[in-house]
Amino acid sequence: MRRGTWRDAFSRRNLADTLLTGYLPILIALLIIVLPLAWMISSSFKPVNEIVTLEPSFLPNDPTLSNYETVDRRIPLLQVFQNSVIVTTVGSTIKVLLAITTAYALVFIRVPGANIIFLGILVALMVPPEVSMLPNFMTIEALGGRDTLWGIILPGLGTAFGTFLLRQHFKSLPKELFEAADLDGAGHFRKLFQIAVPVSMPAIATVTLVTVVNEWNSFLWPLIITDTRETMTLPVALNQLRSVEDDVASYGILMAGAVLVIVPMLIIFACLQRYIVAGLTQGAVK
Repeated sequence: MRRGTWRDAFSRRNLADTLLTGYLPILIALLIIVLPLAWMISSSFKPVNEIVTLEPSFLPNDPTLSNYETVDRRIPLLQVFQNSVIVTTVGSTIKVLLAITTAYALVFIRVPGANIIFLGILVALMVPPEVSMLPNFMTIEALGGRDTLWGIILPGLGTAFGTFLLRQHFKSLPKELFEAADLDGAGHFRKLFQIAVPVSMPAIATVTLVTVVNEWNSFLWPLIITDTRETMTLPVALNQLRSVEDDVASYGILMAGAVLVIVPMLIIFACLQRYIVAGLTQGAVK
């Protein structure tokens, strides 16, 4: 059967279907998702008189960096940014490694009670993190981790979502690859890092992106466990900025702070997007 062409899609017979079921939903979704982000970035470069006005414009008429300078004056920007980078990097790295090794063990190693362990992981996916907030706080405080970076990182090192996703992916890998490795005398370490990980990069990239975003945007737990600005992460410090700037003239400053939180994640997504797209399309065509 001949596949439809671009001309067929925009022919008089198919034009309405193409627009209503294709381009119109995409355009609406694009406006809903992209327009607020674009407006936020644009507003972060606007002076107050261009934000609080009866005749707003999308692009700034007189671009300025004063909003970012104000953010830097009100909070120790470099310090809290460094804290967020450390917490995100260390926490995400350990989480992804634990997810990979745990998922491999559940699939390829005959762990006693593996099904019960997996059931526990599924239950953990359904339990809201707020339930464990108080026990975690009491434990970390007893260990002396209050107002420290490792106190922020430690309670969230387990990742039920990453383990679940990678387990399901590992179960779909061809068994012949691992049988051939067994014939070559390969142990589990080699089979994991020379076979399972290389062929699972799209799935691992997806888990990495979700983990990094969650770590970077984490707000409630760092807010509870930290007391001083020296150990606060970027979202917590920017919340303090909101408490200081509590009038309409602060909109540009708050927009600048939001941009500082979002831009690093956009850069990471740009770096991982080819792996994520490959993971979404993997197995779609036989």
